[in-house]
Amino acid sequence: MADADDVRHLARALPHVIEIDSDGFDFRVAGKGFVWSYPERRPGASRRIRTDIAVLYVGDEAEKQALLLGEPDVFFTTPAYDGLPLVMLRLAQVDVDRLTELVTDAWRMRAPDSAVGDVDRTDSLSRADQ
Repeated sequence: MADADDVRHLARALPHVIEIDSDGFDFRVAGKGFVWSYPERRPGASRRIRTDIAVLYVGDEAEKQALLLGEPDVFFTTPAYDGLPLVMLRLAQVDVDRLTELVTDAWRMRAPDSAVGDVDRTDSLSRADQ
């Protein structure tokens, strides 16, 4: 089971990441958001930051639909996110390994190619040492 502290740890470990001051968590690379706390909005109530739910950048509508249809207990969306390549992730429904994959993929899609290349080279060297 993952939580907000796991998101923070994973996002901060990635290169060129900026953490935005927030009531929850909010991470960007190259000025683009890739993972942040879900700002839940309910009619008649003020916005509530949900640190048990992460909003993830997924790149495109096809990936979004694959996640939503394939794992509806893990991922969801709201009408406010219609047409946007974003999904909400219930953190309690994934382990840290899966969260690592999801956060890293979101970062890769938003990061400059040079930063992604640096991470890929480091990963390749790490696997060669094993």
